Amino acid sequence: MRIIAPSAPFSGLATGAPSLADRAYGQIKQMIFDFVLLPGDRFSESDLVDRLQVSRTPLRQALQRLQREGFLLVFPKSGWQVAPLNFEVFDQLYDLRVLLETHAIAKLCEAEERPVLKALADTWLVAEAERHPVRAMVDRMDEEFHSALVRATGNEEMARVHDDITERIRIIRRLDFTKLARVQVTYDEHARIIRAISRRRTDEAQRLLRAHIEQSKLEVRHITLDMLYRARREA
Repeated sequence: MRIIAPSAPFSGLATGAPSLADRAYGQIKQMIFDFVLLPGDRFSESDLVDRLQVSRTPLRQALQRLQREGFLLVFPKSGWQVAPLNFEVFDQLYDLRVLLETHAIAKLCEAEERPVLKALADTWLVAEAERHPVRAMVDRMDEEFHSALVRATGNEEMARVHDDITERIRIIRRLDFTKLARVQVTYDEHARIIRAISRRRTDEAQRLLRAHIEQSKLEVRHITLDMLYRARREA
């Protein structure tokens, strides 16, 4: 079996000049991610028209897109609500993510050709002084690492499901990289996973991956709850 190399990192929006609806979508989503709009908060379209300097039609398109993705709820005649964080759902998504990624690791350990490993090693098996200094970039690099494992199987449906999970947990997962220590740990753990796959040690690589994801899940839950407490107190 031949394993394919990773594609370009996920960019979030379609290529080309973004529309007004795309811009509004990105701005509102960032407000949700930054807890400017807090989980459970209600707001009207009028609240955002002036704030974002956008007309109602593209704003409504952006809000409807975020609703389809599960970030917003809509209530007829009473406006919109930021979806409350549901850690039970997040736990289920993390469990599904582990199933997909451990399966991908098994395939990688069996594969004859594995160009994906060199691409990942070039990023993660580097000296500490060469590690990326911008934490905001490392969260996307982390997403790309895990997505690359799944895409390398060549199973497009599996990759599509994994991409959907990545999108849905991003609101909390990215918080794992707000602390420099977690960035360093991510580099170390990714390196160990890559080495185990390179040596075709399936059980070891899967164990390392499970531990890596479980620890990240615990960290982001703690950080999320702390940030929510601080944001509500300041509000």
